[in-house]
Amino acid sequence: MEHLKIASDNYVAFTFFIGTMAMMAASVFFFFELNNTPQKWRTSVLVSGLITFIAAVHYYYMRGYNLETGESPTFFRYVDWILTVPLMCVEFYLITKKAGAKIGLLYKLILASLVMLVTGYLGETIYVGSSAIWGAISGVAYFYIAYLIWFGEVAKLAQNAGPQVAKATRILAWFVLVGWAIYPLGYVLGTPGGFAGIQLVADPAAASKAMDIVYNIADAINKIGFGLVIYSLSRSED
Repeated sequence: MEHLKIASDNYVAFTFFIGTMAMMAASVFFFFELNNTPQKWRTSVLVSGLITFIAAVHYYYMRGYNLETGESPTFFRYVDWILTVPLMCVEFYLITKKAGAKIGLLYKLILASLVMLVTGYLGETIYVGSSAIWGAISGVAYFYIAYLIWFGEVAKLAQNAGPQVAKATRILAWFVLVGWAIYPLGYVLGTPGGFAGIQLVADPAAASKAMDIVYNIADAINKIGFGLVIYSLSRSED
């Protein structure tokens, strides 16, 4: 259909397309490598494939939505995150399980990620007038996850799980600290009418397009990168 063609200067739709293809390719790779993966790491690699597959499907729909409406697919993006981000947190539990990680740690990571995402969505789309409060709650949940991974239970368990697990956990921790940092910035810039009643950019529409491009690139790097670290761990001698 003519209106679904990507114009040569439509970089937002183009990055949605590239993100779809990149994450679908990563899914195929992870799924096909399952049979070649040691038994103890298969669940971790499977989860990596599920993360990129779910993201690829959502990116396909987000691309279509963006082309049809010209708007940022905020709702679909949060649906993607609420499915994939908890799975990314699950990876920390899976790789430290043999070092004694308890099911309670899994619940903490999943609950914190859900609080982070749900409150972020509420502040960005529904309760825009109190976006700063919802953003603060989301930020607390994010820093709690970062604390668990860098200094808390995850970090301590990783040290007891062997050098390869400790190295992989530290790399994944950097993804959380640096790679996920782009999302709070998008929250601040993407809040309709300005963040906490303050318009931070001169052209909100242009800022929204720029953030979509950055989100698409960051999402692909974070999700595929997470999977590749897990895959590399599964091939290491630990």
